[in-house]
Amino acid sequence: MKHYDVIIVGGGHAGVEAALASARMGVATALVTFRTEDLGTMSCNPAIGGLGKGHLVREIDALDGIMGRAGDYAAIQYRLLNRSKGPAVQGPRVQADRSRFRHFVAQEALATERLDVITAEVTALIWEGDTVGGVVLADDNRIHARAVVMTTGTFLGGKVFIGEESFPAGRMGDEASSLLAQQLRGLGLPMGRLKTGTPPRLDGRSIDWAALETQPGDAQPEYLSFLTRQTQARQVACAITHTNARTHDIVRANLGRSAMYGGQIEGVGPRYCPSIEDKITRFADKDSHQIFLEPEGLDDDTVYPNGISTSLPADVQEAYVRSIRGLENVRILQPGYAIEYDYLDPRALTSALRLRDLHGLYLAGQINGTTGYEEAGAQGLVAGLNAALFALGREPVSFSRSQSYIGVMIDDLTLRGVSEPYRMFTSRAEYRLSLRADNADQRLTPLGVSLGCIGGVRAEAFGQKIARLEDAKAALRGFSFTPKQLNAAGHKVSQDGMRRDALDLLGLPGFDFDAVVALAPDLGSIGAETRVQIEKEMVYHSYLDRQDAQIRALRADEARNIPDGFDYTAISGLSHELAGKLARVRPETLGQAMRIDGMTPAALVLVLARLQQGKMRARA
Repeated sequence: MKHYDVIIVGGGHAGVEAALASARMGVATALVTFRTEDLGTMSCNPAIGGLGKGHLVREIDALDGIMGRAGDYAAIQYRLLNRSKGPAVQGPRVQADRSRFRHFVAQEALATERLDVITAEVTALIWEGDTVGGVVLADDNRIHARAVVMTTGTFLGGKVFIGEESFPAGRMGDEASSLLAQQLRGLGLPMGRLKTGTPPRLDGRSIDWAALETQPGDAQPEYLSFLTRQTQARQVACAITHTNARTHDIVRANLGRSAMYGGQIEGVGPRYCPSIEDKITRFADKDSHQIFLEPEGLDDDTVYPNGISTSLPADVQEAYVRSIRGLENVRILQPGYAIEYDYLDPRALTSALRLRDLHGLYLAGQINGTTGYEEAGAQGLVAGLNAALFALGREPVSFSRSQSYIGVMIDDLTLRGVSEPYRMFTSRAEYRLSLRADNADQRLTPLGVSLGCIGGVRAEAFGQKIARLEDAKAALRGFSFTPKQLNAAGHKVSQDGMRRDALDLLGLPGFDFDAVVALAPDLGSIGAETRVQIEKEMVYHSYLDRQDAQIRALRADEARNIPDGFDYTAISGLSHELAGKLARVRPETLGQAMRIDGMTPAALVLVLARLQQGKMRARA
């Protein structure tokens, strides 16, 4: 009988980040997965990052997670999305070589101290009252632990659909986790079904690339990890094609044979990543939809056609794919499919991603109703950290909305729940001006250091970066100019008689580092990376002063904890509807209570007054 501090169930992106985070915290950790060779498998599209998602990758990296470094090792194309817009909404993204990504993740996981990777199926959880005590394996062996993190992805009760055909599977070629799903359903937890889909995989050797528009990567790569200094793989171009009227006619004529439109699937799919059936039905006025043809690797001829996921039968897939320009003679290597799986209502979780009513059990990834590698990895990191803290007898760590996209996501999930698979966007973050991808390390690495989850290499690199920034800002403040001097140099500024230092100038329209260096040549010694960082900070300087005041006010509210079991029905003047909603949601802080649908300022005053009364009675 083996004993660990923390057990992770599942070796996908959430599971790997959870296991590595737990091990970095210094506790004995086991990662149980069906197959070791599947660690870090990119089950869907061969890409990491994007809008909102790229922010999450940078935050994972800032806390010493693996996704950013693995993404850079595997990157065969870099693109900074929204480059023409402000830094706050720019998202780094890479096209990745699946094999290189998987190899990097597996190699690091297998070499990590205090982490054992166990190849097995978990069929049940061990319970000691309302506290998890470990897991049972398919061979009836038991592994005990103080905490368990469930990262089952689409495997929990997973079922694959291709047209009228369906069969249990966690993904194509892998078995579903059916016994574990049965046990969880038997616990009376609030569970449901969601679905996602994937497109057919194409043989790149049968594509007419000459007929297609090419999409090259960026000449100057924007790396995913703060530790990456150079490109590590050969770079390639993607291609773009489009559906057409014939494509739409074929799909429309066969909607009744689609698993999603034929009634076989009850789960809700991701609205922001619709299938080709959804696109043609929901956007009937559009005569064309864009498709990105994404190579899956440098030594792999497989191509991922991003934009045509489906659950139509294989013969229909072949017909509609071959109606598309450049794909007239394409060979399909694997048909697209939809997959339906169990998830648990994330409103049953605390902000530490622990089940409220079951001690020691943490959940991360698609089991919480999310979609995407990045969302899963970020949750895995938080769940792994908190499981380790629980095993160590320490207080949990939570992330606020004002601090990180991780905090935005977890707050959205645990407070509002999901009606479809949750995907991160920059628009979800009300403080996105300060939650930029470029400053994720400045926001989160100090927290990671205080928790003990940051390794020496990252801590040293971060310290050096901060020192360079501070030295550069001090140098910039050392040069100041009168309005007369600035106008004489060709810069139009207000003739208010006020001197402006070089740092302030970078926050004014029309000024960049080159303009500042022209005024003060000694500043030319500041390095390029430091220049870019300071320019991005100063773009929003005046706005951030106001936002910082809002964040301080928000934190004052969030600091007011609401004790577990707080009796809302005892608050005179609070409506029965709101009292019932608060009792169901069980917000942990006044800040969370503020964001509950239907909450009013008057009701918040009543809750706050009751909290203050309780505090006064406790003091007495």
